[in-house]
Amino acid sequence: MGSLSRTKGAAYEREVAKELFDLTGITFARNLRQYQQAGNDDLIPDDPAFPFSPELKRRAKAYTCADEWKQQATKAAEKQGKLPAVIWRGDHMKSRVSVPMRAFCAAFPADQWVDLSLEGFALLAREIMAGAALTETIEHRGEVG
Repeated sequence: MGSLSRTKGAAYEREVAKELFDLTGITFARNLRQYQQAGNDDLIPDDPAFPFSPELKRRAKAYTCADEWKQQATKAAEKQGKLPAVIWRGDHMKSRVSVPMRAFCAAFPADQWVDLSLEGFALLAREIMAGAALTETIEHRGEVG
């Protein structure tokens, strides 16, 4: 990885860490070991109850979350005992977060993922941390009750 890519990635990590703090009140620190050893989170929350292992990707021409990013996030999350999350952004767009559907309900298959806004991701994380069962408010047809 070139120094320009590392600089771009580091700036994006700081940006997301600040946004997540604003949305959750949780402080996130950049994990400098991520460059030395594979399988580490890109951001480390100061609250160990944070349920996700965040993998950040900043690419000029990113229009969707790449399967290889999901695989990388899944490996790191398994190592951490958390749920995987890929926070990603292409040029001229807002950050998106891809998470497996099992983050909403364990009955969903692990290979099915959904995209959320950063705000939606923060809400999901807060609800999981609070122990709220989101599935109790979802009817069989998928409508929120």
